[in-house]
Amino acid sequence: MAPVLEVQNLTTHYETLRGWVRAVDDVSFSVEKGEALGIAGESGSGKSTVALSLLRILPRGGRIRKGRILFEGTDLASLSNEEMRKIRWKGISIVFQGAMNAFNPVFKVGDQIIEAIQIHEPKTDKKAALDRARNLLELVGVEPDRVDNYPHEFSGGMRQRALIAMALAANPKLLIADEPGTALDVIVQAQTLKLMRELKDRLGLSMVMISHDLSIIAETCEKVAIMYAGRIVEYGDAEGIFKEPLHPYTQGLVKAFPSIKGERIRLTSIPGSPPDLLDPPSGCRFNPRCPFVMDVCHKVVPPLAPPGKGTHLVACHLYGEGRK
Repeated sequence: MAPVLEVQNLTTHYETLRGWVRAVDDVSFSVEKGEALGIAGESGSGKSTVALSLLRILPRGGRIRKGRILFEGTDLASLSNEEMRKIRWKGISIVFQGAMNAFNPVFKVGDQIIEAIQIHEPKTDKKAALDRARNLLELVGVEPDRVDNYPHEFSGGMRQRALIAMALAANPKLLIADEPGTALDVIVQAQTLKLMRELKDRLGLSMVMISHDLSIIAETCEKVAIMYAGRIVEYGDAEGIFKEPLHPYTQGLVKAFPSIKGERIRLTSIPGSPPDLLDPPSGCRFNPRCPFVMDVCHKVVPPLAPPGKGTHLVACHLYGEGRK
């Protein structure tokens, strides 16, 4: 069976007065039906740009310069804006980070969900759309009667749940969740993640989960792509990557999170800062911060390939020469 989403060599840059910001370079991954893929990395690694590229909603100056985005066999990168409008919400939907700003404050939450339904399903009358809005709120654990409330009458966690309900309004096949735990306390964050796992299993949703928090991705996703400076440096099944991270950057990310069950150790951070993507380092973009840097790292971009052990792919010269 073909994957629901297959991204091939996606390259997205932002045009500025100083030149092109190389936000995403040569990124490839796939998402099967009912599967969740987590995209992790530091702020500025290109995670959100990937999400905006999938839906073709890049801000001014953003350009998909190369690559294909195959959604159910259709290349979204080649569609017109009018054709993309039929894909958004109905095929692929997104939960933006920051539910505080995602709703219009002067309209009732129910009216905003109804509007989404009627725009994408014009034959649905208002009463049927209202019933669906009530059912959607109930599905995400919000009282159906809250359809008549305004966004400011919801708590942060309820707003996030209502935003998920709104994203599900047109029964999409793929849901993108961009930092769904942002601005939520740990209890509400845990409830939101539990809800998203249940919805994925109950509705057979495919999902792309974007986060800098590895614990969120470990809880939710079957596959993981680790991004650094616009490129995927490690990709494969979540269990394999978290149990045996191979790329020095992934190892640094894992060491920066405390283990609940393991012995107490001093956490270590990755030294240095992410590079300026107007003029990224040549070769491997992680080479200025890597503790194992070699001469080849400054000259040659490492391919994302099997390392010779484990079940996932890694882009690192440590595993070159036969990928040992």
